[in-house]
Amino acid sequence: MSENEKKLFNILKKYNFDQEEKNKLLDIIYPIFNHEEFQRRMTIEFLHHGDITLGEHIIEDAVLTYVLSKKYEKKNKKINIILAVRIAMLHDLYTLPWQNNEKAKTKKFFTKHGFRHPIEAAINAINWYPELFKDPEEAQILIDGIVHHMYPLPVISFKNSYENTIELKNFELLESISLEYKLMLIKSSNRAKIGNISISRSLYVEGRIMAQADKKVSMHQIKNFSSATALVTGHNRSLKK
Repeated sequence: MSENEKKLFNILKKYNFDQEEKNKLLDIIYPIFNHEEFQRRMTIEFLHHGDITLGEHIIEDAVLTYVLSKKYEKKNKKINIILAVRIAMLHDLYTLPWQNNEKAKTKKFFTKHGFRHPIEAAINAINWYPELFKDPEEAQILIDGIVHHMYPLPVISFKNSYENTIELKNFELLESISLEYKLMLIKSSNRAKIGNISISRSLYVEGRIMAQADKKVSMHQIKNFSSATALVTGHNRSLKK
């Protein structure tokens, strides 16, 4: 078992799954987890909330999303649990480490990491996991969930591949995305638009539950004021101690 797999199973232990439920969850997680770009995000190259790696944050979001989705389903409510967990596994696959990284900085306030990274994550996910976006209806749910996972915080409104106003750190990858996906990004990120930001939540229950899980996990992982303000400033003094 690799070190990254050990981290994965340590997170699973917190939730006391029986073997059947664990296998169901791993079947969803593994195809995304095993990608080389996800594996990079399991290392200290990508520290996310303080000293917690991005990969560990994503996995815990995915696990809690699964738990909350099962509770929702038990109330005889319809939800696609596989899509909800996939949104969680893809939602933070931004391009550059952002804490204390000069290359990750941008000039405009609403292009800072906290507001732009959902768009970056959606673009990267479409490029790295094209097989997950083949079905148009599923693609729309995935993209909308990724774009609005920060709700109630806003996301920058995406325009198109020719207007480099968002200061994305993976802007060149837009050329690899079909017009269909670009239109989904535009439609989703311009819903409930005020100025250059969208204040909408996801249209789909899968995205809304994932956003709920993300808030719960993040509140647990952000342990000091510097880690909290770093979400906007990009500067985390506690990592330099």
